[in-house]
Amino acid sequence: MIICRCEEVTYKELAETANKYNCSARELKLRTRAGMGYCGGRTCRNMVDKLAADLTDERQTQITLKYQPPIRPIHFGDLGGGQS
Repeated sequence: MIICRCEEVTYKELAETANKYNCSARELKLRTRAGMGYCGGRTCRNMVDKLAADLTDERQTQITLKYQPPIRPIHFGDLGGGQS
């Protein structure tokens, strides 16, 4: 089952990584790139955090990865309403 569609990270990959390294949610995301795709974790962030807490001995509050919306380039002329 794919958890992170953007980076194509599966539940199996998350479980194996969590069991091998006993890592926090933040470390699990860094090792697997789950939540770091195009959507910035909008679709899978909560699920990855919950899986990390369930699969490891993580019971304390952890600092999660920064949540950042996707950014697209735009011309300055479009911002000012002028012609580009």
